[in-house]
Amino acid sequence: MLSFSYPCASNYRVGDLTNYAYEAPQAVTIQIEQTSQLLLQVLLTAVYLAVLIALSPWLLLLAAALAVAISLLQQQLLPRISRQAQRVTQSQLAISTRITEDFQGLRLLHISGQLDAADWNLRSRMEDLEQGLRRQSLLMNIVGPVSSFLPIAAMAVIAGLSLVVFGSRSTGVLPSLVTFVLALQRLNIRLAGIAGTFNGIAENTGRFERLNVILSPAGKQFRRLGGIPFEGLRTSIDLEGVGLRYAPELPPALQQISLSLAKGHTAELVGASGAGKSSIADLLVGLYAPTEGQILIDGADLAELDLASWQQRLGVVSQDTFLFNASLAENIAYGCPWASLLEIEAAAEAAQARAFIEALPNGFNTLVGERGYRLSGGQRQRISLARAILRNPELLILDEATSALDSQSERLVQEAIERFERQHTVLVIAHRLSTIVNADLICVLDHGRIVERGRHRELLARGGRYADLRQLQASHDPAAYVA
Repeated sequence: MLSFSYPCASNYRVGDLTNYAYEAPQAVTIQIEQTSQLLLQVLLTAVYLAVLIALSPWLLLLAAALAVAISLLQQQLLPRISRQAQRVTQSQLAISTRITEDFQGLRLLHISGQLDAADWNLRSRMEDLEQGLRRQSLLMNIVGPVSSFLPIAAMAVIAGLSLVVFGSRSTGVLPSLVTFVLALQRLNIRLAGIAGTFNGIAENTGRFERLNVILSPAGKQFRRLGGIPFEGLRTSIDLEGVGLRYAPELPPALQQISLSLAKGHTAELVGASGAGKSSIADLLVGLYAPTEGQILIDGADLAELDLASWQQRLGVVSQDTFLFNASLAENIAYGCPWASLLEIEAAAEAAQARAFIEALPNGFNTLVGERGYRLSGGQRQRISLARAILRNPELLILDEATSALDSQSERLVQEAIERFERQHTVLVIAHRLSTIVNADLICVLDHGRIVERGRHRELLARGGRYADLRQLQASHDPAAYVA
């Protein structure tokens, strides 16, 4: 699943992927064990059949009739067991997905008063699973009692017929009869074992077929491997006639984007929500590939570079910061296993985060909780920025990194960014236009196209789309206006 491209993986629900990862080892283990048991049972069955043939081919016909009866019964049951197993697997998947999503959205469940509804929903799914498991258990337990009873009923018939078959012999009738009955009993055990093994394989059908669905390459896209190693940015990053369409049936997110970002410069993208700003960031990071045009890194097509080596030299800070349930030091050093504590502290200092970290009881060893819930939004943002700074990226992408912060937190994060900008290449997707007045290049996007570009005062003087956005924001937040 980690080999999928980002768009491909995004088509799956998190609960589905979690269930795949959980069920796959179990499905393979059961299949291997059942296949091994089947091979063993078949070999032992062949041995007992050879003994019975040697004793009496005629009495063996009765044993064959017994095997046919069990086989016919199983032929009726196996398709039903397989179908029921698939229903049970789907019920288990629905429960797993529901639990995962409930835990992910625990805050939403609390603040919206939906905890009882979530509990009722899960209980309803559990009842469906219970009914499915009962039906499956009933089907799987029919063969065993029947296959055990048929030999007992046949023993009486065999005992009578054996006297006719072996009766002409002057000696050895009783030993032959006992040997035949014992061999038949063992044969029956092996036949019952084969039947049970087929039941187990049928019961595993749902898991195994679902595993084959995720393993099949059909209809899936995989992340690009190989290419020219990226060793560092020398001159510029250029987008030439770039377009992006997330799906064939959707309108284009970007059209004919041409943009050049020189090394050591700062470019900023502004525009209304849905204008295509984050789509440009997604392309540069390599989450998506352009559907038209190309992205050039020092003149080399990004599609020809080793994607992992490029991504490892990027720093990305977004509005939705993800933190692991680990220490602050581990979160800052994520992706940089070589980093020493001194380097981690220096990155925190550069991101204006060291002061609040050292004020915590455990300092850099403080656990942040799931998704960093123990930290404020501004603190999480500064930790994310420290993580990016520690990588010393060739390109820092700030995707509305301060849009959800209060004024004080925004000021601290902005100060850290301005210090970092002086020596690095930065792409900023801006929410508050007051933070972008010093950019080397400002691009205004509208409906997936760049409609204006220039520096702050140039764009204001034109009185175009940028000036309108500034005026609109100033009317809602006069303190944010910068002439």
